[in-house]
Amino acid sequence: MTAFFVATSQVKDPEKFAQYGQQAAATLGEYGGELVIKGKFSGNLSGANEHDAVGVIKFPSMSNLQSWYDSPNYQALLPLREQAVFMNISTYAVPE
Repeated sequence: MTAFFVATSQVKDPEKFAQYGQQAAATLGEYGGELVIKGKFSGNLSGANEHDAVGVIKFPSMSNLQSWYDSPNYQALLPLREQAVFMNISTYAVPE
């Protein structure tokens, strides 16, 4: 079952956010993670919005996603992430 990590963010520090993004991307390969979408907010079709950036990462399974998130390499980036953005993270499992 494919799994998706979906992060919506309000950027506090664009430079640190770019650093976080580069460093986080470097941790994905071992877990089969693949960046699917990285974009800036451009408008609402319906509802309210409180974020200005979105990222979606695809993993082969929820187990891979969780192992990546819990990994020492990714966990070491959390202080940088906290300095860079307010981030909401959701996970989604998609049947094959």
